[in-house]
Amino acid sequence: MTVYRLSESCAVASQIEAADVAALAADGFTTVICNRPDGEDFGQPTADAIATECAANGIQFYFIPIDRSGLTMDMVERFRDAVAASTGHVLAYCRSGQRSSVIWQASGSP
Repeated sequence: MTVYRLSESCAVASQIEAADVAALAADGFTTVICNRPDGEDFGQPTADAIATECAANGIQFYFIPIDRSGLTMDMVERFRDAVAASTGHVLAYCRSGQRSSVIWQASGSP
């Protein structure tokens, strides 16, 4: 898993695995945002699987999937609210990190 820092508080990554969550917690991430719809690729971990591991590691989890329909203002606002509520570093992920980068930029989040 490669993490790309977008700002002091936000980073993006490609698809994470449940086994990655403990390392994210150790690196100071307190919030994970999944921007990838379930079932996009065969064998990808579900948002619920990642959410369960986040809960076990004290990380807040948000599911804001961006599908082929594209980005909506509701998604942007939910992303902004999740970042604002975070008490530490935020990691957003999707298949490649691109959609997460776009929603971060659209949200105006720090």
